[in-house]
Amino acid sequence: MTNRIAFQGEPGAYSHQACRKARPDMEAMPCRTFEDAIDAVKSGAADLAMLPVENSTYGRVADIHTLLPESGLHIIDEAFVRVHINLLAVPGTTLDQVTHAMSHTVLLGQCKSFLKEYGIHRITGADTAGSAKQVAEAGNPATAALAAELAGEIYGLDVLARHIEDNHDNTTRFLIMSPEADSSRRGDMMITSFIFQVRNIPAALYKAMGGFATNGVNMTKLESYMDGSFTATQFYADIEGHPDDAHVKRALDELTYFTSRLKILGVYPAAADRT
Repeated sequence: MTNRIAFQGEPGAYSHQACRKARPDMEAMPCRTFEDAIDAVKSGAADLAMLPVENSTYGRVADIHTLLPESGLHIIDEAFVRVHINLLAVPGTTLDQVTHAMSHTVLLGQCKSFLKEYGIHRITGADTAGSAKQVAEAGNPATAALAAELAGEIYGLDVLARHIEDNHDNTTRFLIMSPEADSSRRGDMMITSFIFQVRNIPAALYKAMGGFATNGVNMTKLESYMDGSFTATQFYADIEGHPDDAHVKRALDELTYFTSRLKILGVYPAAADRT
């Protein structure tokens, strides 16, 4: 065991923050890509991976739903992180000195009101923590970064303005991935995540979903995505309950009848701050 948890991004990224929140006893291991984070677990370089799957403002994270089924890993937990955006600058900088702010394009779009109010121009960076690192290395007070406070701590930047995001409920959901499945745990509420591909027959999705309604299973998420075919759409779903629960088992059995593929990605306790 390495006691490491892998994440995508530079140190100080929101994924790094998720690692600290959900696994504070583990060493967070930065990786260049999502694939690298997954491979770190598969190779044994890390025990777990922290992967963002969706944001309450911008929806699902691109590529993740395609990577999950073929990753060979299993979901064992979830974590939610409030995305607080902060304006970070080199020490000694005052707000009136800042003319440009750098960050990931998604974050730049989440604090338009603040940037407009102070006449700050946007610069697109590779990612949030990477932008903070670049601002620290450049040492130019005219250019600040938009990132988590954790990034400011790591790269020695001052916080000029805190929590400047337009949407103050903005939250990202993460999944904690492991090489080993563990469906033996029980919590007050369990979540079962799975993917399925409906058969190419009329009303297949409608029929497949019927079992969840008739058996009283609450489906909290259903998303479609293409996987190389225009006639075999795949779906990602989260439901409340455990596959061993009688009503969940009946619903999944009925789903199987109308699908050409069904794969359980994980069975895990719902996070305490799930809303």
